[in-house]
Formats: sequence, structure tokens, C-alpha cells
Amino acid sequence: MIPMCHPLQINGVDIDINIIDKDHIEILCSVEMEGKTGVEMEALTGASVAGLTIYDMCKSISQKMVIKEVKLLEKTGGKSDFKSPRLE
Repeated sequence: MIPMCHPLQINGVDIDINIIDKDHIEILCSVEMEGKTGVEMEALTGASVAGLTIYDMCKSISQKMVIKEVKLLEKTGGKSDFKSPRLE
């Protein structure tokens, strides 16, 4: 079990980091579990921690970095499903 926000039996977490250009990266975090609840908070936490880790590793190059646009793109399970357009 990997507790991030809630004590859930998480089956898997995937983090994808995509370099958009020299000034932008995209971090996507997917979390999977079996059960009746969504794991959007765990995915948002995973993406945020990945962004903070990149900031920490790159702060010697520049401290002008900004972490922004942390948002839910898609969720299935729980009370309702949700799908948002992908970040531009």
C-alpha cells in the first residue's frame, strides 16, 4: 500500500514528464486502484511532488521557475466521472 492522501490500496502510479520547449514541461500522474472511490487527490499530489522535485533539482540553474496549472484532467470512479481538455 502506498498512502499519499488517503489510506487506499493503490495498484499503480505512473509519472510522465514531457519537455514541451526550453521553458515548459508537462507532468502527468496517473493513479490506479480497484474500489469505489476516485484517486484524483493522489494523482494531483503525485504531479505536485514531481514538480517540486524538478524545481529542487533545477534551482541552481534558475530560481525563476513557476509551478502552475495543477489540475485534474480525467477521473473515473467515485461519485462521478470527469474529463477535461488536455493542457495546451
